[in-house]
Amino acid sequence: MADDAASPGGPRRTDASLLRRFQAGEGDAATELYRRYAARLLDLAAAKTSADVKQRVDPEDIVQSVFRTFFRRASLGEYEVPDGDELWKLFLVIGLNKIRAVAGFHKAAKRDVRQTAGSEATAAAAAATPDDEALRTLQLTIDELLAPLPETHREIIHLRTEGHEVAEIAARVGRAKRSVERILQEFRQRLQGLIHDSG
Repeated sequence: MADDAASPGGPRRTDASLLRRFQAGEGDAATELYRRYAARLLDLAAAKTSADVKQRVDPEDIVQSVFRTFFRRASLGEYEVPDGDELWKLFLVIGLNKIRAVAGFHKAAKRDVRQTAGSEATAAAAAATPDDEALRTLQLTIDELLAPLPETHREIIHLRTEGHEVAEIAARVGRAKRSVERILQEFRQRLQGLIHDSG
């Protein structure tokens, strides 16, 4: 399987090294990442995309969209992965985000058709759905942003979302208060960018 193949002329490169090489402009690193994860993403898209949505969108299109999003954001330095970790968790959440977005769009289109037929019950259900979809999309966006971060950064962000003060977080994770504030600020900025990114 391509995911497990060793790189020509040497041992299998880590995801961290491939990401660094891609960000340095080495195109073969992008190719290797694609070959490493495309099949798994295609399996995911095929399994998680409903039959009616597949009639409109090929799972391969979802895979291509995942890689376009990943490579665009990676080129901007938005992703990092600690040595020894894999990028699969990140690809997984991007993929699920794409699948849900496609399904949400498809369902919205179907609701529009039903509403023109004058169904009040359907209209009421449609009015309630966008908030649920927005919350799920926001959670997936946050998951996508957290996935490649170091464990300490994820802990800091989780503690902050639970309502802990910066000084308390700094003491718990053994980092300077200024360092914690910087990590939280960077997360807020990236989250804002991802929310406004059409993907």
